[in-house]
Amino acid sequence: MPSFPALDPIPLPAPIWLLKLLHIVTLALHFVAVEMLLGGLLLAILFSLFRRSPQSLVAARAIARRLTVVMTFVINLGVPPLLFAQVLYGRALYTSSVLIGVYWISIILILMLVYRFLYRFSAQLEAGKTAWPIGLLAWLLAGLVARLLSTNMTLMLRPEAWREMYSASAMGAYLPVGDPTTTPRWLLMLAGGLFIGGLWMLYLSGRSTFTAVEKSFMAGAGGKVAVVFGMVYLAAGVWAAGVQPDVVKSMLAAPPAGYEFYRYFALAGYGWLALVVVAVVLAAIAGFGKLSAGWIGWTGALVALLIEIMFTVYRDAVRDVTLLAKGLNVWDRAVVTNWGVVGLFLVLFVAGLGVIGWLISVVARARKDMEAAA
Repeated sequence: MPSFPALDPIPLPAPIWLLKLLHIVTLALHFVAVEMLLGGLLLAILFSLFRRSPQSLVAARAIARRLTVVMTFVINLGVPPLLFAQVLYGRALYTSSVLIGVYWISIILILMLVYRFLYRFSAQLEAGKTAWPIGLLAWLLAGLVARLLSTNMTLMLRPEAWREMYSASAMGAYLPVGDPTTTPRWLLMLAGGLFIGGLWMLYLSGRSTFTAVEKSFMAGAGGKVAVVFGMVYLAAGVWAAGVQPDVVKSMLAAPPAGYEFYRYFALAGYGWLALVVVAVVLAAIAGFGKLSAGWIGWTGALVALLIEIMFTVYRDAVRDVTLLAKGLNVWDRAVVTNWGVVGLFLVLFVAGLGVIGWLISVVARARKDMEAAA
């Protein structure tokens, strides 16, 4: 049985179920922002590169204006789930992070470059200049960050590979190879980006600042993109689930005694599948039916959030049973709860989500004014 670092004797400050719930909620929100960035940026690049109509440039500018704001949410919504993961899975996550330390630390610099290139991409589009090369560079760097994150989140589940990696490079300059789940997980995120990006265009097509022709273009293009890449997203998800080790599949189907609840966690995978199909149908109605996309855009946005929640719940179950099979039980921790502190934290947490929602509404109104004046 592979060994993990010794358990920290300091007890957890809150119930494990609460920490996992907060982790799932914040990670799902982070995934929404990540996929909006990856998919929206690539669509803006393509629309700016292949200008088959004036509406293509309008769509590219509309998306690009929002990408720097989306990037802000990518980063800020990525911190809480990472902290919760460190609390729950620190013995695995800290080890894998050290083993790829050079690349893990480099993520900070890469994100700074992505941020810079996003601003330049948007500015060049607004000025009518050729912008796709700088946009493509930003997308490649963002995709590299996604790859490094997928690598680390997969490596933390492979304690059997840690000793060999440390022997190969004690300074953390060695990337693992041979894990069949890393590439499917990465491609799942990229395909999901274009799928969510298409749904995002459906939502944007309902903005009153666009002309009827521009709305029709954005709804049609966004719907078609969401349909095509929704199917790719489904295929990537099935692939990612199919390459899981047999022990993981069997434990999800028939969990050991005391862990029967993982069977219900695994059902989230079917919820994800059903919701993606619903979103594809909605996108097809907008993309091919030439109908008003106002209500479809809002419905698609809600379904997209539910899709990410279902995906995150299933992903959490896969991680837990994988580690359980290798000797790390996330539920086997000492807990000493200070409910006064936990209550204060939850109040601030809910207030923070409210502030985020308010900020999104402020930005939406500001963007509306900017587009009306353009």
